[in-house]
Amino acid sequence: MSSTELPFVPPANILPRVAPVGVEEGERLRSVGLSGITLTVRSRPPARKGLPPALYVHGLGGSSQNWSALMALLQDVVDGEAIDLPGFGDSPPPDDGNYSVTAHARAVIRFLDASDRGPVHLLGNSLGGAVSTRVAALRPDLVRTLTLVSPALPELRVQRSAVPTALLALPGVSALFTRLTREWTAEQRVRGVMALCYGDPGRVTPEGFRNAVEEMERRLRLPYFWDAMARSARGIVDAYTLGGQHGLWRQAERVLAPTLLIYGGRDQLVGYRMAQRAARAFRDSRLLTLPDAGHVAMMEYPETVATAFRELLADTGEAPPRGAGAAEAAKRRADAAEAAKRRADAGATAKRKADAGETAMRGADAGEGPVGQVDAEEASVGPMGERAGSDGAGADDGPSGVSMGG
Repeated sequence: MSSTELPFVPPANILPRVAPVGVEEGERLRSVGLSGITLTVRSRPPARKGLPPALYVHGLGGSSQNWSALMALLQDVVDGEAIDLPGFGDSPPPDDGNYSVTAHARAVIRFLDASDRGPVHLLGNSLGGAVSTRVAALRPDLVRTLTLVSPALPELRVQRSAVPTALLALPGVSALFTRLTREWTAEQRVRGVMALCYGDPGRVTPEGFRNAVEEMERRLRLPYFWDAMARSARGIVDAYTLGGQHGLWRQAERVLAPTLLIYGGRDQLVGYRMAQRAARAFRDSRLLTLPDAGHVAMMEYPETVATAFRELLADTGEAPPRGAGAAEAAKRRADAAEAAKRRADAGATAKRKADAGETAMRGADAGEGPVGQVDAEEASVGPMGERAGSDGAGADDGPSGVSMGG
């Protein structure tokens, strides 16, 4: 095998069985088979019937478990599900080996279409934030609100601490790293990950650490673990280089759904300075900055994130605000219904374009991954002109304190 080749991964139906993933009390796991992919879905029964659906999408190297704490806190306001993206958690690799941002977005769209749960409150972290941004831009009919925790949107001045993760995208690096770290224990690996992802690793409970070690031991037995990591990292890097209508910043500008943005002041992977840029890009945004949080605020400060999400629901009419009068609540609901109708109309237009054979996403998929086939959801991008995305870091002052704003 040459240094530019990634290791062979056997088909999902002949992969070895490993220990089952962890399941918190009250959670359920199920497997959903779709065209070319099989997704593991984690759910927690809602407090009552009739609650609006929510979908949680994890980041690079994560899994649906990353959302367990937040799901438990929000089960009284949403009917939540969290997916393991292809190749992560308990989901086997995709049949085509495509781990691009577009391919992950396609998996989310296929799941939502097949489950008929849309529109959903869509929440994404890191890679899952980039994926969720693309889903919201391409299929506005599937998204009620969008919540992004440290989304992996393009930066020109990448933080030095994020460089090792980005290097996984280079051919041969994952194999080299595997050889160099062969003697590392699962505990050592977990401590390293927590030091990188948490603003204060001391917030992790002993039980949480033990669970993370068990999950790391399970993942290291998977023959495709490093392949999924390397290819997904490459997908993020490729997405960062796309400009024009396929660029993530351009797609952020097209998102119609009310958006909650959450950034951590101690995030070593996504620049804190990008918070203001994101707040300007998403047309209907609210910004929460947490100076002491790292890359996974929903795990470090789940109560704070849950409160901000509840405020988003109240602000958009998705949930009656506490103490508000009936007239005000009715107006908010009417405004939310009108916004939902606009998103549905936009989604219907997108589908009609796809049915007519639009192929606008061919360039994006060709740039990010090995598959050139265009699905209906990918063909829904209309002409937006050509402008490469950039981080605009020089013009952005780093936000400070805890703030909610537009």
